[in-house]
Amino acid sequence: MPFDQPRILAQTLVAAARRAVGAASPGQWLAAAALALSGVAAFGIAPGSAVDPEPSQFVQRALDAPVVTPLAAAGAGYWQEERVRRGDTVGSILARLGIDDPETMAFLRTDPAARPLYQLRPGRGIAVETDDDGRMRALRFIAADGRRLTVARAGEKLVASSEAPAVETRWKMAAGEIRSSLFGAADEAGLPDAVTIQLADVFAGDIDFYKDLQRGDRFAVVYEARSIDGEPAGSGRIVAAEFENRGRVLRAFLWRDADGAESYYAEDGSALRKAFLRSPMEFSRMTSGFTNARFHPILQTWRAHKGVDYGAPEGTPVRATANGKVIFAGVQGGYGKAVHLQHSGAHSTFYAHLSRFAPRVANGARVAQGDVIGYVGQTGWATGPHLHYEFRVDNDARNPLTIAMPSGEPLPAGERAAFAARIAPANAQLSLVRSLPAGLLAAAE
Repeated sequence: MPFDQPRILAQTLVAAARRAVGAASPGQWLAAAALALSGVAAFGIAPGSAVDPEPSQFVQRALDAPVVTPLAAAGAGYWQEERVRRGDTVGSILARLGIDDPETMAFLRTDPAARPLYQLRPGRGIAVETDDDGRMRALRFIAADGRRLTVARAGEKLVASSEAPAVETRWKMAAGEIRSSLFGAADEAGLPDAVTIQLADVFAGDIDFYKDLQRGDRFAVVYEARSIDGEPAGSGRIVAAEFENRGRVLRAFLWRDADGAESYYAEDGSALRKAFLRSPMEFSRMTSGFTNARFHPILQTWRAHKGVDYGAPEGTPVRATANGKVIFAGVQGGYGKAVHLQHSGAHSTFYAHLSRFAPRVANGARVAQGDVIGYVGQTGWATGPHLHYEFRVDNDARNPLTIAMPSGEPLPAGERAAFAARIAPANAQLSLVRSLPAGLLAAAE
């Protein structure tokens, strides 16, 4: 007899329905059978059809062998860890760990060295060692200042001490795609804000992160992640990064020289950071461009606008776009509070309408690229808080958005071989992230 799969399936479903309804009425039983028979058609597959397989990719990485820790010697205590919850006190945490030790609680309440335990933050861990009788032998806690607080027994006494703990640094990766903003994409990728700001700073010489970004731009980052006793302790420097902006791919690699100075270079050793940043602020909006004819909102006349205006809230930091010397810091007519920097050769930059100057910014002071020199305001002839920025060559204003910026100094030839060897592992990590489909981009260790 030929195999009739739909009939057998229907009989099976009807039998299952009969068992399920038990003492149901005949009408209810017939309804259940009808539903079972109709379910066969709902799950049918047309002959010769096939479902396309989901795209997949095999990624293989070498992992470090786990560290094998010997078993504790006889008489050693038992370590437990508990996470701080909102509203927790030291007493409530010890109670959750099953520790009822009045002597310890009295010590923690009265010893000045144990005060950090009364500034608990939700999410942090507290490790406690107990003996066979459940009495506390030791306690470890990373305080808000990053130091490790240890409370331990010395004989029959408890002693509290604080020390700078060893910091473990390892690399983490993150990658993302721009849909609305850099920070939005970075948040989706799990990238810490501090690293996102570094990313914008690394590529600031080539990308204006307010004006140049577009939907579909991609980035990949390898950065240092720090931990203390297994607890996250912030992020370090970006080790390598890639940014694809408007079809142009930029890569940057960190190089620390023999003196400990840090700089970012392209894979061929050319300087990634230009002699001048494209924008004097990390994130802002351009409210008025460089033009020979603009209607002045205060003077009510048409006149040249020899700079670029950036709108930002009052108090937003303003950065020096290049290394230089302060040749003026004060009030200058309609510009209000302003700073004029002289750079190498014939180049100078001018920053106006500031609310105040940064400390140590005065005539003759030296500043480095990226240093904060003042803060956005609306002093002088200004209808709202903004920065007026000018880029000058021989004191003649040029459009800072279109002029070709001078390049920075490349990596010295004698350091190229060491640089290539040093960046190879980070470059391999970037290649791994680049190989993943856009839908799979995420933070990973």
